[in-house]
Amino acid sequence: FKQKTAYEIGVRLVGSEMCIRDSASVMQSSLFDLENRYASLSEAGDPLERLDAAIDWEIFRPILVRIDAKERKSAAGRKPTCRILMFKMLILQRLHNLSDERLQFQVADRLSFMRFLGLELSGDVPDARTVWAFRELLKKHRLVEPLFVRLNQALADLGVELKSGQIIDATFVPVPIQRNGREDNTLIKQEAVPIDWGKTPAKRAQKDIDARWTKKGGQSHYGYKNHINIDRATKLITAHATTPAHIHDSRVLEAVLRSEDEGGKEVWADSAYRSDEQEQSLAGSQHTSQIHERAYRNKPLTEAQELSNTEKSRVRARVEHVFGAMENDMGGIFVRSIGTARAAVGVGLMNLTYNLKRIETLIRLKVFSFDRIAAPEIRGVV
Repeated sequence: FKQKTAYEIGVRLVGSEMCIRDSASVMQSSLFDLENRYASLSEAGDPLERLDAAIDWEIFRPILVRIDAKERKSAAGRKPTCRILMFKMLILQRLHNLSDERLQFQVADRLSFMRFLGLELSGDVPDARTVWAFRELLKKHRLVEPLFVRLNQALADLGVELKSGQIIDATFVPVPIQRNGREDNTLIKQEAVPIDWGKTPAKRAQKDIDARWTKKGGQSHYGYKNHINIDRATKLITAHATTPAHIHDSRVLEAVLRSEDEGGKEVWADSAYRSDEQEQSLAGSQHTSQIHERAYRNKPLTEAQELSNTEKSRVRARVEHVFGAMENDMGGIFVRSIGTARAAVGVGLMNLTYNLKRIETLIRLKVFSFDRIAAPEIRGVV
């Protein structure tokens, strides 16, 4: 028994020694192993590496620094996390439609995410609360639209004119469904807050009184709408707006329509946008309407109108490719937020992320003559 025990102890000692030697070997080779793994990711075609190479993220810094415009009273306290790093985390979040907690885990877990963010293996990963707080700062300072405009300006600086024609459409953006009583829902539709919610701030914070139910094609939808205007040639989003789901598409046409000089003369949209008033308005603003003809009761479309709609659909269908990319390539059109202001931030970031991804594709396909988005001042051009 004693000999057996001694043998077992000896095996354990040898095993421990081997583990120590292996650990030392791992420490010596870990740097090279990491480089090899990064090389493997690159060889496999890491989409985040391609995106990082196509975008100079410094073009957004002039907008993001507005968050820190207020002068610090002292040097005490924790310094804010790099704004570019936090912005890129939000882009990652929208690329994969992750919750804040899941984003934190994935950044700590995935090498491709770390490399995209410029984080070392031993570096600190911003936690879910920090991500939430930064997104709240974007909301507070209303920076999503300026970030969107900044990207378009960078494209214009490189000679890209998004004026080949305007295609307008909208899609539903689901949010977590609220389970309210009938009386509470009646008050919400009247834009009022139930009394007991007002007495309980914690409960009120969890209730969305801005999202709405609506029906389309016999199917119910709850949440908001993403209204977009895309450039016909590039399929880049040039203007956007967020509304509750029950707002009719035609009511937002004017909000996303760009002038003839900015977006082009021709305007495509489905028949939901068609009315005599809209046609007169478009004619008055020097636009050419390519909006689908509508059939009315006891007045079906003529053969010529149907043929015209078919031809218009060949162009208008391009906007469906945009929504399809968001749904299939970016984890779905869904936001985890409460209230119109936060939904607008989430939807705006989704549109901005789509544009960044689309720009990388256009660069890779040699549609653009340049290989990177960079502002003139960043490139050193006066």
